Amino acid sequence: MPMNKAHRRLCSSEKWAQGVRDRLLPWALEDVELGDDVLELGPGYGANLRVLVERVPRLTAVEIDEATTRLLQDGWGERARILNGDASDLPLPDAAFSSVVCFTMLHHVPTKALQDRIFQEAFRVLRPGGIFAGSDSQPNFRFRLLHIGDTMNTLPPDELPGRLAAAGFTDVSVDRHPESGGLRFSGRRPRGE
Repeated sequence: MPMNKAHRRLCSSEKWAQGVRDRLLPWALEDVELGDDVLELGPGYGANLRVLVERVPRLTAVEIDEATTRLLQDGWGERARILNGDASDLPLPDAAFSSVVCFTMLHHVPTKALQDRIFQEAFRVLRPGGIFAGSDSQPNFRFRLLHIGDTMNTLPPDELPGRLAAAGFTDVSVDRHPESGGLRFSGRRPRGE
């Protein structure tokens, strides 16, 4: 997992999990219909997963870090399918999910090309009419301090709509949080595909 020790401590904390539950996910998923079979990309220590598993009938999570995957399997494996894998090369079939989500993980992807590959993979595994939605952070002083020694490749909000459209998504929406400045996004796989 490309995070320094302080960053790992924060993201595995109960304080972070509470913020995800109370603020981040309600904002990021406002007006998003997840459907019956959801895929989460990059769940990390599981703060989002803990909320999603209560909201959706079926949840699959793909985590790139093997040790973190085992941690999630131990904690949530009876309620969600947890897979070790790379979101830019998903070990999953085409058109399998009603929605794909990812939260505060894309800035840990080292290159724009790999981020775009994740968008393409999200599109591939979505059912026609399915939605890809999520959120990510934007740089500020505190965010930069937290990422010293980490991979930090934030998404330029003005570029994101075009990048999602290039992956095939329609009905693309990108906006910024009025207080934190973070961004949320969504796009749909067209029903006719």
